[in-house]
Amino acid sequence: MAANTGAGNHVHEHAHGHDHAHVHEHSHTHDHGHTHTHDHGHGHTHEHHDHDHAHGHSHVHDHAHEHGTWQPHTHDAAHPHVHGGVNDYMKAVSDYRKTFPSKQDVLEQTPDPAVREMLLHMEQIGCDTAFDRFDKQQPQCAFGMAGVCCKNCNMGPCKITPKSPRGICGADADLIVARNLLRSAAGGVAQHGAHAREVILSLKFAAEGRLKLPLLGEKRIREVCKAFGIETRGQSTKRLASKLADVLLEDLARPVPGEYRSIAALAPAERKEVWEKLDILPISAYNEVFDAFHRTGCGTDGDWKNILQQFLRCGLAFTFTGVVAANIATDALFGVGHRATSKVNVGALRKGYVNIAVHGHLPTLVSEIVRIGRTEEMLNLAKAHGAKGIQFYGICCSCLSAMYRYEGVIPLSNAIGAELVLGTGALDLWVADVQDVFPAIMDVARCFKTTVVTTSDSARLPGAEHYAYDHRHTNVEETESIAKKIVTRAIESFAARRDIPVFIPAYEVTAEVGFSAEYVKERFGSFAPLAAALKRGQVQGIVNMVGCTNPRVVYERAIVDVADELLRNNILIFTNGCASFPLLKLGYCSLEGRKRAGASLQAFLGEDLPPVWHMGECIDNTRASTVFGGVAQAAGVPIKDMPYAFASPEWSNEKGLDASLGFRLFGIDSYHCVEPPVQGSTNVTNFLKRDTKETLGATMHVNVDPKALANEMVADILAARKRLGWA
Repeated sequence: MAANTGAGNHVHEHAHGHDHAHVHEHSHTHDHGHTHTHDHGHGHTHEHHDHDHAHGHSHVHDHAHEHGTWQPHTHDAAHPHVHGGVNDYMKAVSDYRKTFPSKQDVLEQTPDPAVREMLLHMEQIGCDTAFDRFDKQQPQCAFGMAGVCCKNCNMGPCKITPKSPRGICGADADLIVARNLLRSAAGGVAQHGAHAREVILSLKFAAEGRLKLPLLGEKRIREVCKAFGIETRGQSTKRLASKLADVLLEDLARPVPGEYRSIAALAPAERKEVWEKLDILPISAYNEVFDAFHRTGCGTDGDWKNILQQFLRCGLAFTFTGVVAANIATDALFGVGHRATSKVNVGALRKGYVNIAVHGHLPTLVSEIVRIGRTEEMLNLAKAHGAKGIQFYGICCSCLSAMYRYEGVIPLSNAIGAELVLGTGALDLWVADVQDVFPAIMDVARCFKTTVVTTSDSARLPGAEHYAYDHRHTNVEETESIAKKIVTRAIESFAARRDIPVFIPAYEVTAEVGFSAEYVKERFGSFAPLAAALKRGQVQGIVNMVGCTNPRVVYERAIVDVADELLRNNILIFTNGCASFPLLKLGYCSLEGRKRAGASLQAFLGEDLPPVWHMGECIDNTRASTVFGGVAQAAGVPIKDMPYAFASPEWSNEKGLDASLGFRLFGIDSYHCVEPPVQGSTNVTNFLKRDTKETLGATMHVNVDPKALANEMVADILAARKRLGWA
């Protein structure tokens, strides 16, 4: 992996080999031999992106090479501030871009043969996918990739180069990169926070009787209430659920500084002490997002270090509201779930059935759609229209939340693969709520006459039908009738689509799902046996592998390659969210997957445990962290010192940035094959990849080679074991 090559004294390095890293002040970077984008049958587009260079020749040579290297300008004692230097980030970005795969690379290297078949099928019928569009976007903007483009006011956009080391307002590379990073983190807090708000409101509405849903997680409600200091004796479950929802909503939206009760109740004492010392304890999720956008606006916070302190606050708000609170409310409403065996992959699609896919993150309406779809009334209606029955499938987290709570919801794909699933022609209705629902699905849906229904006021798709709660949730009492309309519409769509050809690659496996802290304690009696297995080296370490997928790496390849190396080295894997799909589809979560593990891990797993424990949707990182904490406590070791790691090899969105930060805040290193957009600032890069080791006990590791990344992870886990004196 190309590292940043020094501070602000070198931007030109006229590397004529033909990798003109000298910035034509546009994101052109003549990467000859690379980004010609052979569109694999879709045309040969030499698209010259962002050619805004005035050939007047801002080649950013600025011919500084005639006078030696470019030097930062330092004021005298009367003007003590120093303009920050400028990295040779163009070379780093250029080197990084050379690692990006083309669609052809994906076809040749994807680990899932069903993906390969569907890509070829989509190509034959003339449907673009995310992989075609990624090719057409090359070369992507170098300034954006390095994080040195600022468009936060209308004087810009400004980009940092040796010729222009500061923006119009005076912001240097460190400040611009830090601001962009904070805004991205704030976006992640808002996204998972909106998910949390919806589920917490559902919990409150169910407790108040407005939402006709049973509270299936009574035990969970009472446990959490006790942790929060809410008196449970003599209190009904509904009353407790209402009080719990109010506490979680207060953490979400508290305007007046006060105690973040989720952190006070649930965080380890050692971590709370660290966070308090760093002054990064948040006020509320809303407050930290509000403050993040305030301080990164025009002419407000000019200190990159202070910006990154707010970045850490956002990480805690994301963790304890966007993840922990969302998980608590989901479990309270729908129960913790149970271990189950599920069919996986597109080969499980069934011809002759009313096929309904749920796609997104909000479980409330999904739970009712699944329930209604299994009633005798709906099944009879489906049969009256010529169907054998009704079958549910899942894309992204709506599926992963449902599959271990309701039998028979079959996981098919993460977000990037959604178009491929639609391309089978087998889906009659596609229910889309929020997050990771790409607008492009509409193009494919129209090709196959698949009806798309949106169910959230915050997520519309042009051409989709809309059956949703309104902005103020005034119609939450209509949940059952909305679900019934959606299932009925699916049956109508089935009847109207009988002439649509169906192409289903014959790849299907079974997977073990529904692992949780509760299951671990049930299976082993407590966390102590897993702690003992770690101490004696039967299990060398535990890695939580999650995150999205990203076309910057071969689709799902990095996840599989990392998993192979970890298992070979007797490291147990937890997984959830989009990264879990290749592990589900390719047998890592099945009992047969044990053969991929080393001998001692196989012995620990016995006959009834897979080598990868699937824990659910993206908010179910809480399940992994709960097991991490319980095992650490049983071992008598702080979490930060345990042989643990967090991995999101293919992360792609703002939530992914926050998820890895959340684990680093707990002192657990994170590992990735995708670079964050910080290469334009040595200081911000060092903050993420080095400096937080001293303050948080953990850093961010990036290596575009997944096997090398996995080996680094293994080495760090072994080093942690050595420090503990474990064999």
